[in-house]
Amino acid sequence: MEIRRRTSKPWLALMLWLWLWLCVGTAKGDNSNQSSTQSTHWQQQQQQQQQRYQSKLNESLRGDLPEEQAQQATSIVSSPHEMHLTRTSVIFGLTKVPANDSQVSAKCQGQLRQVQRGILSKQPWAMKVLDASGTKPSGFVYGQNYWLGSREACRGVQRPVGITLSQNFERVMHYGIITQQAPFDMDYRVIYLSHSSPWQVEIKLMSEQIIHIGLCLPRACSSEEVKHLAQQYVTGGLFTESEIFDIRPQVVYMKDLQLKEVFFERPSFRLLVACVLATGALMLCAQQLTAAIKAAPTTVDDAGLLAPAESELWRALHSLLEWRRLQKFVECFDVPTNWGKIFAVRENSPTEIPLMNGLRSVCAIWIMVFHVVWFMYFTVHNKTVLISYAEQAFFQYVSSAPLLVDVFFTISGFLQTFNFLRNSRQLEAVRQNSLRQNLQLFGKLLFHRYLRLGPLYLVVMATVDLVYAYIGDVSVYHINERFDEMCSRHWWRNLLFIQNLFDHRDMCANWSWSLACEMQFFVLANALLFLYVKHPKLTKALVASALVSTIVWSYGIGVSIKFQLSFDAAFATGTEIYTSPFVRVLPYILGGITAWCLKERRVQMELSESRERLYWHFALLVFFGCIYSTVRRDLGPLMAITLFVMGRLFFSLSVCWMIAGSAGGRGVWWSRLLEAKGFQHVSRLSYAIYLLNPLVIALFYSLTSSSTHADPFMLCVVTCGFAVICYLASILFSLAFELPYSNLSSLLLRRGKANSSSSSGGSKPKIA
Repeated sequence: MEIRRRTSKPWLALMLWLWLWLCVGTAKGDNSNQSSTQSTHWQQQQQQQQQRYQSKLNESLRGDLPEEQAQQATSIVSSPHEMHLTRTSVIFGLTKVPANDSQVSAKCQGQLRQVQRGILSKQPWAMKVLDASGTKPSGFVYGQNYWLGSREACRGVQRPVGITLSQNFERVMHYGIITQQAPFDMDYRVIYLSHSSPWQVEIKLMSEQIIHIGLCLPRACSSEEVKHLAQQYVTGGLFTESEIFDIRPQVVYMKDLQLKEVFFERPSFRLLVACVLATGALMLCAQQLTAAIKAAPTTVDDAGLLAPAESELWRALHSLLEWRRLQKFVECFDVPTNWGKIFAVRENSPTEIPLMNGLRSVCAIWIMVFHVVWFMYFTVHNKTVLISYAEQAFFQYVSSAPLLVDVFFTISGFLQTFNFLRNSRQLEAVRQNSLRQNLQLFGKLLFHRYLRLGPLYLVVMATVDLVYAYIGDVSVYHINERFDEMCSRHWWRNLLFIQNLFDHRDMCANWSWSLACEMQFFVLANALLFLYVKHPKLTKALVASALVSTIVWSYGIGVSIKFQLSFDAAFATGTEIYTSPFVRVLPYILGGITAWCLKERRVQMELSESRERLYWHFALLVFFGCIYSTVRRDLGPLMAITLFVMGRLFFSLSVCWMIAGSAGGRGVWWSRLLEAKGFQHVSRLSYAIYLLNPLVIALFYSLTSSSTHADPFMLCVVTCGFAVICYLASILFSLAFELPYSNLSSLLLRRGKANSSSSSGGSKPKIA
């Protein structure tokens, strides 16, 4: 009965629980509404206080308030953090510098004082100024010299941030950091300080001892005024970091990150615009001509060949394109035809050496990967770590990539000699011509070489000048290699392909040194080949002497300058070792000798299949062994130069074996991969990729607003992105400035051969 009595009325317990729940819910709702009301009331009070402060500040700026009220409205607020801010924050330290002389305007001083008062009173706009300006981050010992702050945060001082926040949530933040603006115009600028701190690893690769400090400053302060204040600040003992790390900074210069008007007056800008307009006009003419041919395919010489003219522009083109010779010239710029040539893939003919397409393609991409790391060095904030990566065994394939330039030299030397010796018509012409006639033929060959290489090269050089002038103005980074200045002064060196004969620090587009070597080797090789036709023994002796001389010269230079394999020593000796044609001619000579052995001596090696495979794999082993031979870089000068010279010698010989084997139709599985038809397309773009990839990489790195971090995984992602961009850019530039002139060269050669064959009769040949 007890149990039944307890459970007979369960509704009493249910009502009790319901009453308790309602009481608790009501209490919570009251507390929530009360806290929400208090929070909203606090926010409204804060916003009203900020609005009153800003209105008084604006009135004091305009002079609407009496002097006493203006001083009261902008009175200095004391803060326990004032000394700390003065010693650690550059922007706050500048506001504390006494400016009693006439080098700083009163308006600039007044606005800097208002920034100071705003920071001390914790006004939201001023706190954003403090936050947007750079201070010393960690990592200084390993090369962190980029104290850039936040460019975007400084923009937020000028205009409200475009962000929508729900009113349904409580927030502890000051809403003024989103909405409040500075009472005067602010700009983000970067000041550059040189330092000589013993507490930073000094690698000696250009500009690693330049500190970049981003500052959010009043627009009323000119760069010269800020430089003057900054110099007083760093020399006045106010900068704590200077004392701790013995930085001893000196103000170098300052950037306002604005493009100067003189940019559009540069000769390179006008030249580039003219080239683009002329190329575009020729492409339009080629399109009109193609449309006419498709519309009237009956007779080519018919006067009514062209499509009907529908405008004044087309009428002008119509009259011009009626000239037969101009039609042939314009056809060289036909976009669909050239597009088809770039992407054409066909079966390899027996007279070709398909492995060279694979070698060119792989090495061009490989060198691009090296440039990604090289130009990353100038924006990375852990430079020491990046260099340590480069010296590890796993990353030798990147740090030793400059050795791959010898692959291109070997291929060029081989093709130059091979094509000359197999042209029986040209050999007969050289044999029968007089000295004057051979000089004319030599000049013709040089002209066609220049016509094929020059246009794209000169357009890229003008683009380099323009791009570096642009990033020199707008990039947050200190640009050590000012190619815009070098190109303006030394453009004629590049025009003559002799820039590698001068100091590598004074080159315009210094990665083009190998192109200058190529042109110089072309001239030398043609002179020797002309001489070989009439005096073969003398030429053989000269080539043997040149081979020995370049090895002796390399040894002599290396020992005299105490050459070492470390990156700082390699960069410092770049003019004597890396870009010198007297040192770099070795693989070109070996390539030429290989072609001579195949064509003149007709060397044929009878090897068993197993032995031949062994030699192929041994050549690949030597190839990679030479690349990884510099894993130890702490060698003495004699050992270092021996490793450098002998490594390049055996490296080039391994490439010669690959080319000779492919020419004979032999190979193994990995050589067949290099002979794949897909490499034909990339090989056609290798020249444009070689010229453009440093420019593209440097441009994109320079336009970033924060320093980069050397991380192998992110580097892989960045490299893939750069590969795609460089590939697309190379298609565009090759389509506009390389293939048309290559077509023109071929057209002139065909016309020259036709004229020579029609006029030769019984006379001796003059120009083949």
